[in-house]
Amino acid sequence: MAAKDFFEKDFYQILGVAKSADSAAIKKQYRKLARELHPDKTKGDKKLEDRFKAVSEAYDILGDDKKRAEYDQAREAFKSGRIPPGFSGNSSGGFAGNFNGADFSDLFGSDNDIFSTIFGGGARSRRGADLQTQTTISFKDSIKGTELNLNLRPQNTAPINVTTRVPAGIKDGAKIKLKGRGAPGAGGAGDLYVTINVQPHSFFARKDENILIKVPITFNEAVLGADINVPTIDGDEVKVRIAPGTPSGRTLRVKGRGIRSKSVVGDMLITVEIVVPQRVDSAAKKALDDFANTTREFNPRADLAKQAKL
Repeated sequence: MAAKDFFEKDFYQILGVAKSADSAAIKKQYRKLARELHPDKTKGDKKLEDRFKAVSEAYDILGDDKKRAEYDQAREAFKSGRIPPGFSGNSSGGFAGNFNGADFSDLFGSDNDIFSTIFGGGARSRRGADLQTQTTISFKDSIKGTELNLNLRPQNTAPINVTTRVPAGIKDGAKIKLKGRGAPGAGGAGDLYVTINVQPHSFFARKDENILIKVPITFNEAVLGADINVPTIDGDEVKVRIAPGTPSGRTLRVKGRGIRSKSVVGDMLITVEIVVPQRVDSAAKKALDDFANTTREFNPRADLAKQAKL
């Protein structure tokens, strides 16, 4: 862009504010226009998209006190003729300090180069800022996938409404990158990063792609063995065989009943816990006494003293 073309732009007029407007008034007007012209509302209207870019470019200069002062200074110089109408530069900030004998080092010198600030800094093509947010979803939604509707209210820009799909199997703490859905800018919007927090479940837990559960079994089932039904994350039940003599704390694996992601299918890991009744009647007590007598030689604590020796 030629310098003349750039400084002939009236950013005050583009924003619809007086040259004497303070920073608060400029910000308020920009936010009003950004809400009206945001691409989420204009839905592909080319004229309104161009207007939105122009408003963003204007605010990028006028919303920064230093850039605004340099813009005003250089624009007055162009208007007064101190800088010839044909004088031009490029967006890389390449300007000669002297033109036809006129010395502009005081205006465009290395220590106060508006084009280094405005063009070299990339304001004309600067993307909007990347934004970060977080949201919480249920354990079920993390397993099955869900759709998010996010309403963001970042500083210095219009509210942003975003709808996105959360993939099935997403992990707690994972981040989703939404390209071009961050803060608007003259060179396009930045990106939006969404951190996903997953609520814990009262029964199911997760480790990598595996589902972990704890299932109570009776003393009889542990000693004699049994087939039990266990709920899964799919909403159905799976039959699991408890082998005779299964100790409390043993973990059983059911293949393919864990998390399903694009490339991996996890397992379900079932830890059994023996639960004993709090009360037994006389018949049950007699049966247990008989059982104890027939297993008297079995002593699970036989080596306990040896193991505990320091």
